[in-house]
Amino acid sequence: QVQLVESGGGLVQPGGSLRLSCASSGSFFSINAMGWYRQAPGKERELVATITSGGSTNYGDSVKGRFTISRDNAKNTVYLQMNSLKPEDTAVYYCNAKLTSSRFYNYTYWGQGTQVTVSS
Repeated sequence: QVQLVESGGGLVQPGGSLRLSCASSGSFFSINAMGWYRQAPGKERELVATITSGGSTNYGDSVKGRFTISRDNAKNTVYLQMNSLKPEDTAVYYCNAKLTSSRFYNYTYWGQGTQVTVSS
């Protein structure tokens, strides 16, 4: 079984910064991509950022220029540096990983989520 564990969420004032981490563990052949999605109350889950094993990144329009996704392939960990945070960034942030299993099937896994609250 694969587990994704997020950390780094919390309460921050507008304009502040947070750094989220997501560590993956378990049995799998490879990680093809990892990323972050978020969901605010009453809204659908939306893309924040993704990064492939080759280093290609993709960002949601609302976070471009403020958030940066990075990875440590050796540790199977992905990070999200969030700067210039706004109240509208308040959401539960979910780590996502697209994996190839030991049987060479592709799966998508989700973490439990970490709350980010931007408020004065």
